[in-house]
Amino acid sequence: MPADATSLIPPALDQLRESSPVGPEEVLGLLERLAEVPDPRDPRGVRHRLTVVLALTACAVLAGATSLLAVGEWIADAPAHVLEQVGAHPDPLLPGRALPAETTVRRLLARLDGDALDRAVGSWFADRRPKTTGAAGLTRPGRGRKSLRGAVKAKDRKIHLLAALEHATGLVPAQLDVGEKTNEITCFQPLLDTVADLAGTVVTSDAMHTQREHADYLMGRGAHYVVIAKGNQKKLRRQPKSLPWKDIPLQGRTKNAGHGRSEIRRIKVATVNNLLFPGARQAVQIKRRRTDCKTGKTTVKAVYAVTSLTAEQATPAQLARLVREHWTIEVLHHVRATTFAEDASRLRTGNAPRAMATWRNLAIGALRAAGSKNIAAGLRHNARDPRRPVALLGLT
Repeated sequence: MPADATSLIPPALDQLRESSPVGPEEVLGLLERLAEVPDPRDPRGVRHRLTVVLALTACAVLAGATSLLAVGEWIADAPAHVLEQVGAHPDPLLPGRALPAETTVRRLLARLDGDALDRAVGSWFADRRPKTTGAAGLTRPGRGRKSLRGAVKAKDRKIHLLAALEHATGLVPAQLDVGEKTNEITCFQPLLDTVADLAGTVVTSDAMHTQREHADYLMGRGAHYVVIAKGNQKKLRRQPKSLPWKDIPLQGRTKNAGHGRSEIRRIKVATVNNLLFPGARQAVQIKRRRTDCKTGKTTVKAVYAVTSLTAEQATPAQLARLVREHWTIEVLHHVRATTFAEDASRLRTGNAPRAMATWRNLAIGALRAAGSKNIAAGLRHNARDPRRPVALLGLT
């Protein structure tokens, strides 16, 4: 994950990022947050409490389980003291009967309210971080939303998830199943409505979400934005593109290499008060010069953006980093697709694929919060001792 994006906010916004950790008396544990998720089962005959099944599943995924079969195996092998910490109390004479089997977990997750589960996990993360402003990204990763490729719901509808990611922490405070592809724009506000406090936050988004109503919404919640101007907003893109950039001095330059190519990015910023976008204060031009290290082919592309941040609130270098770090959400989905084999999963039943995606977000966020830079190594570390995932989730 990238460097702390909260450092991108300049001194003009220091008053908005005063850290005020939540007092211990106000912090709810994971079990309490999971208790907020509605139980879809008939209360008659329920053997395993909802919070117990969900907490055990979260621990199993944090120990590297990539399927519900692996989740069931981890639960079956969990020692008694670990089970007690999540509220499970096996019968010493018949311990197996007091533990949720893989089929129990599968049936429950299939019927679970995925939005409620995401809200519970997002609230648990929010309770454990200081109230600081920073950068949050909302995107369709990889130039398309994250689709659970192996998962198909009723009538062959694939699950498409829209997520908000914090640049600074790599946490996912909000996620929604956006349904059909045409519905994604309308999910912008419902997604961010689940984030309790956006005041002072800088929200980045890709071109699809460069919408005037989105800008009005963010400013109404005290947030700032950095949006890309592309063909879906032709008049807006025409404005920054037509500015006399040749007369504006270069204000920043970065060079890096990776993925078989080298890249030079040059940035220029201009204060413009008549941009055709609510609250826009600056126009940004970023010229990317990419060279393929294998073929030697070089391409040059200009990207234009607008932002509600003033020149006093953000320097050109900080704006360049915000635009670049917007795509860090791709790293999250790369980890889910490779380390957790999400794209290879054939889990299809009801909302179970959506719930497992939430547990993967939780596992990645918990490991990042604990300082882990290599998620795969962190999972292997947890797999060697069942007490470790329980401790990471604060269930001890």
